[in-house]
Amino acid sequence: MNQREVAWCLLIEFTQSESLRKHALAVEACMRAYARKVGADEELWGLVGLLHDFDYEKYPNADEHPYRGSEILKERGYSEEVRRAIMSHAQYSGIARISPMEKTLFACDELAGFITACALVKPGKSLAEVEAPSVRKKMKDKAFARSVHREDILDGAADLGVNLEEHIAFCIEAMKAIAGELGLDGSAAKTA
Repeated sequence: MNQREVAWCLLIEFTQSESLRKHALAVEACMRAYARKVGADEELWGLVGLLHDFDYEKYPNADEHPYRGSEILKERGYSEEVRRAIMSHAQYSGIARISPMEKTLFACDELAGFITACALVKPGKSLAEVEAPSVRKKMKDKAFARSVHREDILDGAADLGVNLEEHIAFCIEAMKAIAGELGLDGSAAKTA
């Protein structure tokens, strides 16, 4: 088994929720796309995206997530670089986001969830129907996807040094590449 397959097994061992698994895949896709864009290690960045919330279902409280996950990752032989990046995505962890990988994870995490929510309210339930300006507009609607922290999306893009609308469009495109795996290729609307 390669590293990606081992990481996927770890994710499904700890995460039963289909939506949380899909969130991990969406963040992984965004991380891989950014790694390609900046010439970084796509496997490493993808791994961080895939595993960033693997412990969340079992340990959803701020005093446990992502701390317990970090301990588990250490026991399973994951590097300090991976563990630190995952720790840094939690605002409350006290771990500053320093590396481009850490900043990218934070910038993509909440946004991937928000883009998913935007796709799910479209008639075709498809990422093909989602555009950056409409995502930006939906961000102003506080009742829509209220659990998504808009400030994290704004701060993440700013910290990454990218224009917000370009960042949104980039992540939409990254997620479109795996729309079928995310259930956001329009097939959900056809079966509804």
